[in-house]
Amino acid sequence: MKIVSYNVNGIRAALKKGFIEWLTATDPDVICLQEIKAMEEQLDLEVFTEAGYKFNYWFSAQKKGYSGVAILCKTEPKHIEFGTGIESMDFEGRNIRVDYDGVSVMSMYLPSGTNDARLSHKFEYMNLIQEYLTELQTEKPNLVVCGDYNICHEEIDIHNPKMKGVSGFLPEEREWLGAFIDSGFIDSFRYLNPERQEYSWWSYRANSRANNKGWRLDYAMVSKPLQEKIKRSVILTEAVHSDHCPILLELDL
Repeated sequence: MKIVSYNVNGIRAALKKGFIEWLTATDPDVICLQEIKAMEEQLDLEVFTEAGYKFNYWFSAQKKGYSGVAILCKTEPKHIEFGTGIESMDFEGRNIRVDYDGVSVMSMYLPSGTNDARLSHKFEYMNLIQEYLTELQTEKPNLVVCGDYNICHEEIDIHNPKMKGVSGFLPEEREWLGAFIDSGFIDSFRYLNPERQEYSWWSYRANSRANNKGWRLDYAMVSKPLQEKIKRSVILTEAVHSDHCPILLELDL
């Protein structure tokens, strides 16, 4: 199974930049999207169906033009879970999951901490999602949680490790992500590429992408029962439809 995760920073904007052509060429079985910034009714779903993804599921934020997640699938899943049932998380459209016989795949968009209020919300979300996923693992042990975590875990994951006072690389955020992994997940990219320094997000400022001054914020976290199934985990830096680039995970199921 080939799974891609991509913070598209607006699906309608990405579509204008050749997203469908790229998707067809990349050809994942499942693609998890974050920050779609659109309601389902604002989209021409036929373009995804024609690309081979006739099973596409959208979970938008209540606020128009903001946040939102989606999953596009080639094969119909057994079950689709929209949100988590936790109101403070769901009104911003941050989680959607599809279940297959051998694996469950979640698209997750963890909040950014752009100011004090949002940082407080981010920490609340982090605590709630940890509890939710710990419980979910007892029911769905073969779990992949893809998405934009808005946190760099280690110094290798950020171009400037001195930025310890900035949300996304705060000691408390990094500690939480370490604890998240310790709760039964594998950072698939780091598992297969222990020394590789690659990023998945670049600021639009100061020519950051051209200078590769990036952050690795996007992860394909794989639950431990699937460890032996991890075949490939890479960052697709050549895709340029967003300020993020997609990540790809292959599982040998």
